[in-house]
Amino acid sequence: MAIRPIRILGEPGDDVLRQPGERIECIDGSLQRLIDDMIETMRDAPGVGLAAPQIGIALRLVVIEVPEVPAFALINPEVVRTTGQRWIEEGCLSIPGYRGDLFRSVKVTVKGLDRQGRRVRIRAADDLLAQALEHEIDHTNGLLYVDLLGGTEHLHRIDLDEAEEEEAPPADEPDAEQRPSAPRRRRGQAPLVYVARHRLRGRAGAAGPRSPRRR
Repeated sequence: MAIRPIRILGEPGDDVLRQPGERIECIDGSLQRLIDDMIETMRDAPGVGLAAPQIGIALRLVVIEVPEVPAFALINPEVVRTTGQRWIEEGCLSIPGYRGDLFRSVKVTVKGLDRQGRRVRIRAADDLLAQALEHEIDHTNGLLYVDLLGGTEHLHRIDLDEAEEEEAPPADEPDAEQRPSAPRRRRGQAPLVYVARHRLRGRAGAAGPRSPRRR
């Protein structure tokens, strides 16, 4: 395993952060090594999630590790259902030194393939896993959390020593009158969502993405 350099917005090589990732058609040894490197890089940062574009590789691949959920990879992930909205604080390993206040979904359902090529569906609700799923899949669509902010007043500079995770646990919601209306997404897909409990399970025979060839 190896720690890969993380692409930073505003620095050379950041154009990959704005490129939609390509679908993965082959699960082989090189992809397994990439997943291992991404997990090591995520932990070294440290963060709770990392997408392949953040290390300069325009693929639809993400890794996530949150408390009580061991590290896992999602290949060709897609958000298939979302409900609700919540007002939270968020950061990104590709935008160090800043955090933003924005809306994320309350519930999210995601489908994709695990690192063995098996179809999986994940449901999460009102927790860090749900936030990480939305955030990382946004990366595979060339979307950053700053694109979702209602205005520059919702972007805050922070001490880098305090920025220990890419996605922070949800902050307390402000009063309704203090909350701005939800901004329209500027890039990527339609708004995503959060779900009730996180589950990672295979979907044998269920409709889902076509399994890539394995080598």
